[in-house]
Amino acid sequence: MSQTTKWAMAMALKRIMTQKPLSKITIADITEACGINRMTFYYHFQDIFDLIDWICQEEGAKAIQGRKNYKTWQEGFLALCCATKENRSFVEGVYHSIQREKIENYLCRVVYDLLFDVVCELSKDYYISLENKQYIADFYKHGFVGIILEWVKCGMKEDPKIFVSRVSQMIHGQLLLAIKNMAEIPILSKELE
Repeated sequence: MSQTTKWAMAMALKRIMTQKPLSKITIADITEACGINRMTFYYHFQDIFDLIDWICQEEGAKAIQGRKNYKTWQEGFLALCCATKENRSFVEGVYHSIQREKIENYLCRVVYDLLFDVVCELSKDYYISLENKQYIADFYKHGFVGIILEWVKCGMKEDPKIFVSRVSQMIHGQLLLAIKNMAEIPILSKELE
C-alpha cells in the first residue's frame, strides 16, 4: 500500500507539472490531485523535493534494471534516455527550476552505477585498484551526464537511439583503454602460468 500511495503522489506531481511550474506547486495541489490528506504526504516525504528525489531514483532504477554489463550498457543508457524523454514535463520542470541539481544528482548516481559495473567487468583481466575503477567510472560519468543535460537543455530534440548511438561510437574501446592505462599489470592467462 505504501508504494501505491507514493506512486499516486508521483503521478499527481507529474500531471500537475504539465500545467504549472514546479515553483508554483504546493503539497496541497498534490494531495488534492490524488485524494489523500496532507499528513499522508508527510508520512512518506519531507517535502516536494524529497518526492522528486524518490521519483528520480525509482525511474532510474526501473530504466537501467538488468542492463549494466558490457553487452547491455547501451540498452540501459537508451532506456534511461527514453525514460527521460517520456517524463519530459517532469524532467524539464525540475531542470529549469532552482532544483536542477536534483536531475543532475539523479543522473550522476544512475550513470555511475551503470559505468562502474561495466568497468568492473572489463577490468577482470587486469590488476587495477578499486580506487582506479571508481575514478574511471567517475570520469566517464561526467561526460555522459554533461551530454544528457545538454540534450535536455536543448529540448531533447535528437532521437534517443541516435543520441545513444553517437555516444557509443565516441567511447567505443575507450573504457578498456582507460583500464589498461590505469592497471598495474595485466593478469596472465592460465595457459601462460
